[in-house]
Amino acid sequence: MSKFTHFDENGSARMVDVSGKADTVREATACGRIHMSPECYEKVKAGAMSKGDVLGVARIAGIMGAKRTSELIPLCHIVKITGVSVDFEMMDESHEIEARCTARTVDKTGVEMEALTGVQIALLTIYDMCKAVDRGMRMDGIRLLEKSGGKSGSYKAPV
Repeated sequence: MSKFTHFDENGSARMVDVSGKADTVREATACGRIHMSPECYEKVKAGAMSKGDVLGVARIAGIMGAKRTSELIPLCHIVKITGVSVDFEMMDESHEIEARCTARTVDKTGVEMEALTGVQIALLTIYDMCKAVDRGMRMDGIRLLEKSGGKSGSYKAPV
């Protein structure tokens, strides 16, 4: 079993020192879904939610969340993000919205946490903007889809 890198020899939490690592191009994509009632789903799809453009606001929130990941996750490095995109796929049969966040950098450490945070914040924003119509929404399936760059190389989640 590999040694946990966020603990020192005494078991105390520490931030990993990445100063010896080279800057490389890194990219990560994460996804997650929010399930909602048919009524709520149709209102979001039609742009008829009383709070406004749900997906437009959620996209901006996801981007902002990705940019502020190091402020939310203890011991997470500040990463020089060079790009973030948040996209949504409407799933009519299941009344779900899938969020995908891709984060990019040229830095010493990866952007998996930024992509995952972007997805979570986008989904939470959808919930916040839609809760007056459906408090029973459920978020799940949040996961890393793929990452590239860095010493550990590429990863692609099994289908």
